Amino acid sequence: MFFSRSVDGQPQSVWERLPDHLAAVAARAAGFADAYGAAAWGEAAGRWHDLGKYSREFQDHLVTPSQVDHATAGAQHAAGTLPGPAGRLLAYAIAGHHAGLADAQAKTAGRTALADRLRKSVPDWSAAPATERAAPPALAAPQLDAFPPALAAALRRDAAAQDRDRLAFRLAFLGRMLFSALCDADSLESERFGDRVTSAARPNGAAAPSMGDLAAILDAHLAHLAAAAPSTPVNARRAEVLAACRKAADRPPGFFSLSVPTGGGKTLASLAFSLRHAARHGLRRVVTAIPFTSVIEQTAGVYRDVFAPAFGEERTAEIVLEHHSARDPEGDSLTARLAAENWDAPLVVTTNVQLFESLFAARKAACRKLHRLAGSVIVLDEAQTLPPDLLAPCLRALSELVEVYGCTVVLCTATQPALEKREEFSIGLENLTDGRPAPVREIVPAPAALHAAMRRVRCEWVGPLPDVALAERLAAEPQVLCVVNSRPHARELFEATRSELGDDAEGLIHLSTNLCAAHRAERFAEIRRRLAEGEPCRVVSTQLIEAGVDVDFPAVFRALCGLDSAAQAAGRCNREGRLLGPDGEPAEGVLTLFEPDRPAPPGLLASAAHRTLEVIATGDYSDLLSPDAVRTFFELHLWARKGRRGDWDAEKPVLPCFKLANDLAPLADYATADERFRMIPDEATPVFVPWGAEGERLIERLRRHPPDRRLLRKLRRYAVGVHDRNFAALVQSGDVERLYAATDFEGFAVLANPDLYDAALGLRPDQPGWYEPGTLVV
Repeated sequence: MFFSRSVDGQPQSVWERLPDHLAAVAARAAGFADAYGAAAWGEAAGRWHDLGKYSREFQDHLVTPSQVDHATAGAQHAAGTLPGPAGRLLAYAIAGHHAGLADAQAKTAGRTALADRLRKSVPDWSAAPATERAAPPALAAPQLDAFPPALAAALRRDAAAQDRDRLAFRLAFLGRMLFSALCDADSLESERFGDRVTSAARPNGAAAPSMGDLAAILDAHLAHLAAAAPSTPVNARRAEVLAACRKAADRPPGFFSLSVPTGGGKTLASLAFSLRHAARHGLRRVVTAIPFTSVIEQTAGVYRDVFAPAFGEERTAEIVLEHHSARDPEGDSLTARLAAENWDAPLVVTTNVQLFESLFAARKAACRKLHRLAGSVIVLDEAQTLPPDLLAPCLRALSELVEVYGCTVVLCTATQPALEKREEFSIGLENLTDGRPAPVREIVPAPAALHAAMRRVRCEWVGPLPDVALAERLAAEPQVLCVVNSRPHARELFEATRSELGDDAEGLIHLSTNLCAAHRAERFAEIRRRLAEGEPCRVVSTQLIEAGVDVDFPAVFRALCGLDSAAQAAGRCNREGRLLGPDGEPAEGVLTLFEPDRPAPPGLLASAAHRTLEVIATGDYSDLLSPDAVRTFFELHLWARKGRRGDWDAEKPVLPCFKLANDLAPLADYATADERFRMIPDEATPVFVPWGAEGERLIERLRRHPPDRRLLRKLRRYAVGVHDRNFAALVQSGDVERLYAATDFEGFAVLANPDLYDAALGLRPDQPGWYEPGTLVV
């Protein structure tokens, strides 16, 4: 008798039998992979992943623990049994089902290369029965016929076009999806045997509401909102957008764009499209990806408000899964927390970072969820905010999900659609109809007309505006928002405006990521209250307020930036169209675009600002926020990066990590691609700050004993990122303390000097050693 797992202190009669484990994982992995037509591949991965446990060495390990490699045997068996791409892809997944996906030829991120694993001497596992070794019949078919049908058709197109790069990417993508199915299946089966309480709390897919049920609940909610909404031009346009979304939902899956000005009701209209479209075409879930965590809580809250009356708050938290780094899961049920591990929920709200970095990850935890994307509607909010230097891999992954994995992708934008394929933008997105290229389908019939009808703000370019003069103008407005391009500038302008206001500074608010997330949430609540009650409210903020935050100021100032960012700032001005002129008639808000004392930080922000100046210099646009002006901006800023693949890929490019051998077997450097694909460079170290009673309590818990995952998640709401140079100075001055640091682990950074965290400005990382004078009095 051979076993997969032992039970401490229990006889072998209650241990997990190895054949049972292999059969269970094979069945689960086959079911997961069947979503993209690869059931036989999933079955083989599950059957073979633990063949090494048939060795005497592993069975002895169950009695006397020791280091035994049990994953390599199955990888070698896959590569030897199935020649060419199939065997190599399964070998990657099986070899990595604990350690993660490896590179083809070189050791990377501590992982031995697949080539070395396939040559490695392993313990004798010949006791495995022939039934466990056999390949599923479907994988014995001629090479292309063994692939999922949609992928086989795509591979034939690539072969006809002699596009080896695309072939290599497609095969590597399948490898990662198989890895996902295997890892999730193995984790769930291991949990089922070893932790039955947790396993029983897992989401039950059969009990989840259908897409049609959710669509009906949303329709009832929207009808209730419409009945209570005042009859205004803005609400009339929102109704038109919603009607267009409902109508477009019947169209076949593929790429769609939803071009709606800020304040046009995109959040619920896109959800209405997604749920109807999923119900109509048998898709499994809706995944909404958003650029910034500050907006996710807002969007997820809107979704929960729709479904909570029908399901209750706890059940709704399991239906609407909110997954991002700043999420505090304390109030969630165990079922909801477990769903975040593998996105086993009908509605997922996440960040672009979480979505795209997972699509290029090599780590087990990051990849478990990927198989759930097959047959999904993926909504990209503010799609044009994807980083230009990673557009090539991002768009390639989206195309693969649509072409091969049955997804629909909705590109939401408040400006000109930016990611469609065109002559100037060869890597852009397109649909395929019967194998022939077709454009991305716009949901709104006439976006330019909608922009004109919803225009509630005019943009005035005033040229250079020094901080002293700008502070005077901000002080003269009772309610005003000013958005600048960096944290230092936001702090300097806030202090200049506070000096200008003197004793009248009540209601002056600073917003930046120098405030921890919990602190920012308090500030947003105060801003909304002041605006609603007509109290003074002057806000100086970095760009974080532009990302879908639903505030409505009568006047907005914006430091020179890309026109897409200017349009986002304009969306915080006269959002509801309620401004009235002296004659009592509706009036436009004003977005004042100015050139600040501080230039935009070098890199993408500076480049975008320069392109905006070029658009202004043409003198062709009386409305800088018009679709034509924004199109010219994108031509200069984004599409003109043509010529070399590297123009839309990382400085150390991601796509060349995926290559082919002469026999078309993939040579995928998964670990290297994982290291290179970073939407947010790791330039900052999180420092936990004792903001408020809860922040102090959590840090005290951290000081008492090493944290578990739940405590770390809660602490994320009290973290501020500090750049390396400032961080080193804070540690040297003793203002930041490292807890649980070791030679191979940097520990957790905690602010030891609370005077460096200002109630108005948040953390002041460039002032090490500074204390409030009162704290120095003995």
